[in-house]
Amino acid sequence: MKVEQNKWTEEKGWRSANPGALSESADLTLVFGARSILAEPAIIDQVRSAYPKALHFGCSTAGEILGTEVSEQSLTITAVSFDQTEIAGVRVAVERDDSFEAGAQLARAVKHDGLRHLLVLSDGLRINGSQLVKGIARHLPPGATITGGLSGDGELFEETLVLLDGAVESGIVAAVAFYGDDLKIGCSSFGGWNQFGPERLITKSHGNVLYELDGKSALNLYKTYLGEHAKDLPASGLFFPLGIRSSKGSSSLVRTILSVNEEDQSLIFAGDVPEGFYARLMKANLDRLIDGAAIAARGSLEIFESGPPDLAILINCIGRRLILKQRAEEEIEGVREAMGNHTCLAGFYSYGEISPFLPEARCELYNETMTITTMAER
Repeated sequence: MKVEQNKWTEEKGWRSANPGALSESADLTLVFGARSILAEPAIIDQVRSAYPKALHFGCSTAGEILGTEVSEQSLTITAVSFDQTEIAGVRVAVERDDSFEAGAQLARAVKHDGLRHLLVLSDGLRINGSQLVKGIARHLPPGATITGGLSGDGELFEETLVLLDGAVESGIVAAVAFYGDDLKIGCSSFGGWNQFGPERLITKSHGNVLYELDGKSALNLYKTYLGEHAKDLPASGLFFPLGIRSSKGSSSLVRTILSVNEEDQSLIFAGDVPEGFYARLMKANLDRLIDGAAIAARGSLEIFESGPPDLAILINCIGRRLILKQRAEEEIEGVREAMGNHTCLAGFYSYGEISPFLPEARCELYNETMTITTMAER
């Protein structure tokens, strides 16, 4: 397995003057970038020309990760050449009210024989990520792992894009399927948020739409906590995600706001917020967020006994970057320290993260987490 990376910005062009050393030997490119750049056909044509036989896969972002660098308004390319692993790409259309079926269609479209892993990228706004993941998981064979994320649009929350081969589209979910006994896949996820305030019962919701907590308007509650920042919803809601759990003593999932509806006083989240669940507001502890990234990195390495992985795909939440600000690269450096210098780091900031907590756990839709997928051929 060989990996090479490059980066494009409007100011400097390509970091390497001659992208494409792997050229025709590249099987896959991971392409992450700002929506305005990803939507530019001439830039994507350059990627396709540099790697003419590769499957091109990526999405728009809320920030790009390459090595230990965090950037905005750039396009990052990670080209991969496999020795034995086979890959295939699929895509389906998705709408929020049909997210489970979109996931099921995606899983059914994938060849199941020999499937090791499915890397999924989805529209980040027209989606119920929880239902998407459930639909995919329901129809995949036992032992196949799933990771991925919801595409981003910076802090705008207007439109997101997914790239598969030459097509850059909104309103789709796409995936790359990986096949072969030689491929080792590790995955892990971790948050690091603190809960605060009283725990409340979700008394009215539908899917990923939240109406009431303890019989009162959820939107009004959020506005009370956000104060002067309420005018900046939904973006300001990233600083105060919601932790939900099914019963006392069970572990929490974190949910962040995608949009608000003033007319019916509802909040639309990236994943399900079921009635009868308990909910509690969360806030950041910067040191715990940074430590959480290193914990996720170590979890993704547990499967690798004979050497470090060649590639680590980091899908991190936009909320973490906005909160950490100039310290955002510290959590990436924590991943680097855990991985070592051999492993290429690539990824993006998302509107939602798809991963099991550890490889043997059930896959979930997370928010406000660092999720890491590690790969190597052994």
